[in-house]
Amino acid sequence: MKKGIPNQANERRNFLKNVATGAAALSLTMFAPPFKLSASPLDNNPDDADVWFNQLDKKGKHKIVFDAVAPNETLTFAWPKIYQLTNTMTGTPEKDMGIVLVLRHETIAYAMESRLWEKYKFGEFFKINDPVTKGPSTRNMYWQPKAGDFKVPGIGEVEIGINQLQDHGIMICVCNMAMTVLSAVVAQSMNMDAKTVYNDWKSGVLPGIQIVPAGVWAVGRAQEHGCAYCYAG
Repeated sequence: MKKGIPNQANERRNFLKNVATGAAALSLTMFAPPFKLSASPLDNNPDDADVWFNQLDKKGKHKIVFDAVAPNETLTFAWPKIYQLTNTMTGTPEKDMGIVLVLRHETIAYAMESRLWEKYKFGEFFKINDPVTKGPSTRNMYWQPKAGDFKVPGIGEVEIGINQLQDHGIMICVCNMAMTVLSAVVAQSMNMDAKTVYNDWKSGVLPGIQIVPAGVWAVGRAQEHGCAYCYAG
């Protein structure tokens, strides 16, 4: 375990360096007070993010937010499913659970369609490998996975695809701040216009995933609505 700590620290420093680079690449007007992003983080949904979180008020007492900061292989999506399954086993129906998964920081690629993974080389940029090819992924393997794609020893096949989690009432959102900054970083590296790349990323956010102003904003809102906190990697 100790050998992994320096690597994790280096990865975090590299990410923060990317954030700093991206911020420098953005127009200063994007951060002029009052704080405003280049595009509304809510354009993909007629309801704003606060209204989206109000769904939690109709849930039962078992509420939790999973904070996904860095890709953690299958665990990013397994933890919400495990929470739901074990609560079902102990007598709580799905409709009485409020489960939120926040994709922020280095996990935002999971919120976007495979077209963008291939076009912008998300697997390389976010250091996410495809479990089949073992190389940098060019697809979002968690969107509409095939039967048998994910199996757990001792349990068998598990349904942890994003669409499968959504079908069981699990709420998923993605950080607009990370999308804004990192799309600018990628745009700069590809000699493209930052706004064009951002809009492309936003257009490729998967159905049912809510764009929120920031991941930390979402974590806070979830807790204000009664969710316990769980770090998901």
